[in-house]
Amino acid sequence: MKKIPFQLLLVLGLAIVFAGKMQARADSASVLSHYLVKVAPNEILPGADAFGAIRSDIPVAPILKGGKTVGWAFATSDFVGTIGYSGKPIHIVVGVSTDAVITGAKLVKHSEPIVLVGIPESKIRRLIHSYAGTDLKAEVKVKGSSHKLDIVSGATVTVMIIDDTILRAGIKVSRALGLGGMSGADLATGPKFTISQGMGPAKSWQDLLGEGAIRRITVDVGQINDAFARSGNKKAAARPEKGDPNDTYLDVAVALVSVPEIGRSLLGDAEYKNLKNWLKPGEQAILVVGRGRYSFKGTGYVRGGIFDRITVTQGDRTVRFHDHDHRRLGRVAAPDAPEFTETDLFKIPADAEFDPTAPWSFNLLVHRAIGPIKKAFLTYHLGYRLPDKYLVPVVRQAAPAQAMSPDEKEAAAKTALWQKIWLTRKYEIAGLLAMLLVLTGVFFFQKQATRNARVFFWFRMTYLTVTLVFLGWYANAQLSVVNLMALAGSLRTGFTWDAFLLDPMIFILWSSVAVALMFWGRGAYCGWLCPFGALQELTNKIARALHVPQIRLPWGLHERLWPFKYLIFLVLFGISLASIPLAEHYAEVEPFKTAIILKFARGWPYVAYVLALLFAGLFIERFYCRYMCPLGGALAIPARMRMFQWLKRYRECGNPCQTCSNECPVDSIHPTGEINPNECINCLHCQVLYQSDTKCPVVIKQLKRRAKDRAAIESSRAAMERLLADQPGKKETRHV
Repeated sequence: MKKIPFQLLLVLGLAIVFAGKMQARADSASVLSHYLVKVAPNEILPGADAFGAIRSDIPVAPILKGGKTVGWAFATSDFVGTIGYSGKPIHIVVGVSTDAVITGAKLVKHSEPIVLVGIPESKIRRLIHSYAGTDLKAEVKVKGSSHKLDIVSGATVTVMIIDDTILRAGIKVSRALGLGGMSGADLATGPKFTISQGMGPAKSWQDLLGEGAIRRITVDVGQINDAFARSGNKKAAARPEKGDPNDTYLDVAVALVSVPEIGRSLLGDAEYKNLKNWLKPGEQAILVVGRGRYSFKGTGYVRGGIFDRITVTQGDRTVRFHDHDHRRLGRVAAPDAPEFTETDLFKIPADAEFDPTAPWSFNLLVHRAIGPIKKAFLTYHLGYRLPDKYLVPVVRQAAPAQAMSPDEKEAAAKTALWQKIWLTRKYEIAGLLAMLLVLTGVFFFQKQATRNARVFFWFRMTYLTVTLVFLGWYANAQLSVVNLMALAGSLRTGFTWDAFLLDPMIFILWSSVAVALMFWGRGAYCGWLCPFGALQELTNKIARALHVPQIRLPWGLHERLWPFKYLIFLVLFGISLASIPLAEHYAEVEPFKTAIILKFARGWPYVAYVLALLFAGLFIERFYCRYMCPLGGALAIPARMRMFQWLKRYRECGNPCQTCSNECPVDSIHPTGEINPNECINCLHCQVLYQSDTKCPVVIKQLKRRAKDRAAIESSRAAMERLLADQPGKKETRHV
């Protein structure tokens, strides 16, 4: 193939800049402006017939009925960071009345994998629609959730995120517009008190319980059965908890142990010291203890790293706890404390803006199975207010001149967020860095690495297995052409590192690809670190072991099929300039989401497509990589600028020897002997053959010549020794 013309690269670069200038105004518009056209007025406020113009100061639009404003429409992601498991916003358009009551809500865009996989989207839409009638004034008044949360089984966390974002965004809009008597004055303006740092004598459990420093809730079996019966869920009522009605179902107590006197009394001196070392400035901690049949922790945090049964709410803010916010405690230090089966500490991070001096609520979600996979849910709220004796009034002072601006606070919050994410994935990051270090060593010392063909073969198979299982199915670190389109979009609208740093595995992989392109081309990723590429090669090796016949296309046809992946990439890239979501839709030509991210748990057309590609790969190794992969085509374009040629060749390669050309797994070696860097996946098989004393004619010829030379030398030496032996009396003279 011919080299990619420089003019084409220049045209692509100019297209990015031009598209950025043409779309900058549209891309910077509010989320509401993009999605309001997808919503009918009566869908979010019954009886409404039109929307007014979106306000310039606040991204809200009046909802009109007969020309009169009867409510307001807003998009949740304009006001709160609705980021789900997908790493993308969950866009919901919500209607709110002039009395601060939600009148309706509609899901307009999401990328949640748990919904895409097996849970019907209709369930999520019905859930969102059920928020109609929710009084936001009551939500603020109770400092927590005043409505019944209908959890969709299998999507607990996603639903809780949706719940949090609808309510928080609704409260912010109501305050900004002064709906229902709410105003900005309701917003927290900073604590009026600070926590007392005094350390009196250790207090007993009963003393702390009596003064309100410990809040406790107890529910027996009879009470939980009555609660589910009153909930109106007939299936839940028909499956009562068995046993004595007086048996304890749950007994949970909560205390704010970051308060010195409370923490020292409940934890003891040693554990309280450990707690202080664990907490960073601005962080708080609560002690949660429990016993009974129902666990407040459950097992969700083991699978997903999040405690989905408990939350802390304060005003319009909700705190959810992950496994890295949690520590187990052996026992409560207070001598008169009851015996609990669960004793745990939970950290409230500084970026939650939690005020320990203000009232807050501890919320416990209780579920009951009503079918093989369905559950019914109840929520118990335990209000908490720190007793006045632990509060010290503070005198307000004017904010210092160097106080952070809102933009600086937002930037600091984003930085803290990605740093926190990196810390939680430190083991995955360490594993990826180890893989990159090993691969770099192999490339730099490829002669030594490929010296033993059998050892190198099993090393490569092991490495590809780790790539598939660890990078792909476990860490979901599969690069995609969608990443490149998102980068192009970011360059058009204003590049920022924060969005790319939120996924450390993808960020590190792309960074390594950028470096590898200069040294080795695209093959470092495509041949070693691509999970789907690894899946193709491993399945082909199994097919070969089972004697599945391999098909080799004629060179002319093979060479003409190469450009298809470049055409696919250019088409997707062109679409992305007009619409990123549309380009993401057509990027389903990549099988990565189905095979790697969702692990084949998807609709049958997607699975059938992937299986068809893998089936073709059983007969033509890496069929998809060779002819269809737009990501490989995209990486091949800048790879032409690599600075080094690492793969060694002989003058005889291609003329007359065709060994490497015939055995190249992806047929990237021309019959004339040249390696096409656009197609090479750096599998190093040609370097194994380069040193093979059984397959490479050049090496075999060299070995034969050396053997012949050694035989001649040995023959001359033997003749000389015989000559000297026949003349023992003469002085020995040897010439070598």
